[in-house]
Amino acid sequence: MHRSRVSRLATIAGLTGLGCLAVGPLGLLVVNSVGRHWYWPALLPQEWSLRAWRYVASPEAGLIDALATSLMIALVVATLSVMVALPAGRALALHHVRYRRALVFVLLLPVLAPPLAATMGLHAVFLRLGLADSLAGVLLVHLVPAVPYATLMLAGSFANFDPLWESQARTLGAGSWSMWTRVTLPAVMPGIAVAAAFAFMISWSQYLLTLLIGGGRVITLPLFLVGFVRSGDEAVGAAVSLLFIAPTIVLFTVVARLLRET
Repeated sequence: MHRSRVSRLATIAGLTGLGCLAVGPLGLLVVNSVGRHWYWPALLPQEWSLRAWRYVASPEAGLIDALATSLMIALVVATLSVMVALPAGRALALHHVRYRRALVFVLLLPVLAPPLAATMGLHAVFLRLGLADSLAGVLLVHLVPAVPYATLMLAGSFANFDPLWESQARTLGAGSWSMWTRVTLPAVMPGIAVAAAFAFMISWSQYLLTLLIGGGRVITLPLFLVGFVRSGDEAVGAAVSLLFIAPTIVLFTVVARLLRET
């Protein structure tokens, strides 16, 4: 009994510590975004102001446009990544592919290579194809790191999928479309949700790829964030950081709820 109680207290203490580690930085960002003249050793800012948030919301700052661009790019990349990863993940998991390990290694090469080296090589290729300094180029280059992760996640999901379910559906008269929409997709939907979420996150957080391939013409939120953090304006930097974090929190909340329901 005593040992069980100690174990329960240790679990509660560990979860509390993890909660503080997760919420603490966010709390500091919130205070920083509305505080002024916050100097050591004061525990709280000497003044409070919404100056940073008013600037973030103003049309002159351009942050709302950058936010909309980032959301559009990340959503398109997540959708395309899942569309490419679905057949690829199924083939890796359910079919006897020769040299499977070599294929997985080749699939992960864009992720394993040093980011700067891979980006410079891609930039040279995109220049020759006329895709540099364009939105289409940024969308395509974000697929390079997103598709491998989505494929591996869906391969893991298909590894637990029994193809006999599809055979039974065909025996009962289901066509290809009905089989996919009523048997296959519902069975791997948790994997699709996780793969889409990670593809979204990978695209959402891209800075170097967007900067080099976009050439400064495609402005996303990470470009603004790095600029404001380097500018020394801590309040605006904190406000932009919270704006940057918010969609990811919403996304993972939705995905977690979906996984619980399935």
